[in-house]
Amino acid sequence: MTRRFKVFVVLVVMALIAAGGMVAAWARHDDGEPVTILGTWTGAQETQFESLLRGFGIPFQYQGTAAQREVLLSKVQSGEPPDIVIMPGIGELAEYADQNRLKPLDKLYDPAQYGAPWNATGTYSSHVYWVPVKADLKSIVWYRQGEKPPESPASLRSWCIGMGDDGASGWPGTDWIEDLVLQRAGPVVYEKWALDTGPTQWWRSTPVRSAWEAWVKLLGEDRTAARHALLTDHRGASGGHGLLFDGWGGCKLEHQGSFARSFYASDAAQARLMDSAPLLPGGGRVRAHEVTGDFAALFSDSPRARTLIRKLASKEGQQKWAHLGVFSANRQVTSEDGPIEREISERLRTGPRCLDASDVMAPAVRDAFYGAVLETIARVAERQNPDIPGLLQDVQRVQDAQGPHSRAAPRTVCSTR
Repeated sequence: MTRRFKVFVVLVVMALIAAGGMVAAWARHDDGEPVTILGTWTGAQETQFESLLRGFGIPFQYQGTAAQREVLLSKVQSGEPPDIVIMPGIGELAEYADQNRLKPLDKLYDPAQYGAPWNATGTYSSHVYWVPVKADLKSIVWYRQGEKPPESPASLRSWCIGMGDDGASGWPGTDWIEDLVLQRAGPVVYEKWALDTGPTQWWRSTPVRSAWEAWVKLLGEDRTAARHALLTDHRGASGGHGLLFDGWGGCKLEHQGSFARSFYASDAAQARLMDSAPLLPGGGRVRAHEVTGDFAALFSDSPRARTLIRKLASKEGQQKWAHLGVFSANRQVTSEDGPIEREISERLRTGPRCLDASDVMAPAVRDAFYGAVLETIARVAERQNPDIPGLLQDVQRVQDAQGPHSRAAPRTVCSTR
């Protein structure tokens, strides 16, 4: 990568962060002693969540921020953590549990309502430290109604891709790598890689390297499209209205989770989905679906905070949120909307499915993964051949430096039931 382009990429990522705003202000809703909640949802998603919370009758202050990791770390270090944090990063929550920062959620919800891989306890602990309060399906591709693609690998120009995100640029690329590993190697290998299980250096293994090589081959089909993907926000232009209906370069497919419809605004009704496996480089059958969640954890023993967690994780609380258009991992929650909603809900709870690998990884490893993805696509855009073994070796070094496995990390990532 040339020095000029490397500086340009850094500046673009910084601009994306600044555009989203680093910190949103606390939103006070009661003059009593509110439960403080830190999450990643802003805009329409924040409005939706606060509407749910108001129905619980518990005073609260919600702070939504794209820079959640930095905000949370600052609050913890200052001795003023939020009562509740909601985030997708299980690996990050596991680190706080290891530091005895989190309070167990034992008896605050019924684990029987949440099947694997959602309710896994820690590797060396019998406690549960988080509960999925929102779920989303991955390993799917969105397309426009009436334009269903043939079930065969799609060219790069067909894909609507954006790597940008406030404070976490690169994660859409990790979704590509994860899905390729999952569909090519299957859930068993995927889980060992995500949890760094056994003596194998998984980042240097054939399944991970071949998935990376397949992705690079796809990116290399069109350097202009690769550069556009690097410099584009995953939510689309103009404040985030999704990529699928922007249609840059004639793109017609978006490899994105079920939450993507929240970006499509009035076009959401025209969005349709299919399994990603046939359309990925190399094609193939569906081995499993990748899933993701937003997990609630407790930093305090506040009775009000514990009550709010109990209400939020309950069948009744999850059903109320489902009525607002959110998907739930709770087996007892039903979707009363259209066929797409029912299809997503069914796949979230049944069949082979695996948690998002980067969400499970330790934060340092996850960030190295993000960085390797960004450097890969930047080199392709610069008409250079990425040093895939070197990039993966760098991530492996970060993995090796993590030391013993977190006691709070989940025992399993995948479920075949």
